[in-house]
Amino acid sequence: MSDFATAIDRLLTQVRHWEETRWTAKINDKTKADFAYGLVQRLADLAAEAEHRPSREVPRLHDLVLPDQLRVVADDLLAATPPDEVLARATKAADDLRYTI
Repeated sequence: MSDFATAIDRLLTQVRHWEETRWTAKINDKTKADFAYGLVQRLADLAAEAEHRPSREVPRLHDLVLPDQLRVVADDLLAATPPDEVLARATKAADDLRYTI
């Protein structure tokens, strides 16, 4: 669990102070916010998988709320006590995002 928690903390340290212009910067026709929202949804899907329930779409809120959404879905995933394999996928997804944006 600590690898995932560390990956999320590092990502949040990187992005929590961003202003709107930083979130709307594009990488290959997608905004940084689009990439971050993708991780929010991915983590929510992994939590659903760990809890053996269907995935649901996470509402897309304002870009400036993305760090809060990331924190909430990360905490939800940890609360679901997922297997190590699911945490490994979540850790990789968080690290990949950190290096992408």
